[in-house]
Amino acid sequence: MLQREKKKMKIYSIIKLIPPSLLFLFFLPLLSSSARLLPSRSSTTEFIKAKCNTTEFPHLCITSLSSYAPSIGDSTIQIAHAALNVSLISARSTSATITNLSTGGRLSAREAEAVSDCAEILADSVDSLRNSLKLMGRLSGREFGERIDDVQTWVSAALTDDTTCMDGFSGEAMNGEVKRMVRGRVVRLAQLTANALALINELAPLP
Repeated sequence: MLQREKKKMKIYSIIKLIPPSLLFLFFLPLLSSSARLLPSRSSTTEFIKAKCNTTEFPHLCITSLSSYAPSIGDSTIQIAHAALNVSLISARSTSATITNLSTGGRLSAREAEAVSDCAEILADSVDSLRNSLKLMGRLSGREFGERIDDVQTWVSAALTDDTTCMDGFSGEAMNGEVKRMVRGRVVRLAQLTANALALINELAPLP
């Protein structure tokens, strides 16, 4: 143990004698090789744009995923995972907002019923997206194809819930501020979910 410490101290004393400029030149090849292993920010941005251009709402896809660029890199699995995470965050926020609206007490009888139904449906959407995100974290090996199928099923169910939520607001009698507010939030959620599903579909193995 004592000999090891003495050896360390000797190495440190030698390093102290080396000018910083020479130390930098020594480590530069190591730093450069490590940097080449990671995709650059610009290449990741281009990767996100290219993948998002295959979705139904590319602009929303790009803006919602740009902050995830460091974790996405150039991985098709990671971009699908990030898109799914964005959709789940939006679903939770939308569900909470509409649940609060349903208990606000300033709605007509028809509006209250429609909002309550929508809140219940969106709770199911949140559950579906949460389940799909858990499965996305376990994609590997021989069960990859089967798990992707399950993820697609869960996300498709969430997307169906998003669109079903608006059914109770059909008809001119329901036109108004409540419908506009609910529709604005639910439509954006549905678009995010559709984009996530499109990116997930690219992971599905060919038949």
